[in-house]
Amino acid sequence: MNEVMTDTLLTEYEAIVADLGMHTTDEHIVHAMIERADWTQEGATAVVMLSRKYGIFMLRNALALANATKIQDGYAGF
Repeated sequence: MNEVMTDTLLTEYEAIVADLGMHTTDEHIVHAMIERADWTQEGATAVVMLSRKYGIFMLRNALALANATKIQDGYAGF
């Protein structure tokens, strides 16, 4: 995944969360991802859960490893 793509995703999700406000719920984030980022209910819920469960440190390392090993969609098939 190149830097431009990750920067675009960061900007997109920062805008979604900013529009929802600081005290939003996971359900509101999931709904916004479905409406604005073309996620399914299942996919958006999984992404929110992963972010809550693992956080930035673990997920940035997982992203780097997935990129290095060319894992695009993984076993879950999202």
